[in-house]
Amino acid sequence: MLYRITRYTYNKAKKLNVIVRPSYRKDKKIDVFSKNGYLIASVGAKGYFDYPTYIQVYGKEYADKRRKLYKLRHSKDRLIKGSAGYYADQLLW
Repeated sequence: MLYRITRYTYNKAKKLNVIVRPSYRKDKKIDVFSKNGYLIASVGAKGYFDYPTYIQVYGKEYADKRRKLYKLRHSKDRLIKGSAGYYADQLLW
């Protein structure tokens, strides 16, 4: 089953000037493409929640706590522009 991309992620993708589509990789949520159509990265492990999902299920207060923990846990890879970690952070958190 494909991941359903949220409005939150589409809005963030627009700001980053990339295109997002549900990933056909069985273990990933979304594929990130350049405006030219080239695959940049597949991000978001299926089976784990992301910020918009936490908001839907548990509410904003709990989602904000999870977001903070995610950003601490991924502080090394989420700051490298163009990496899968960067796009996961920018689009899903």
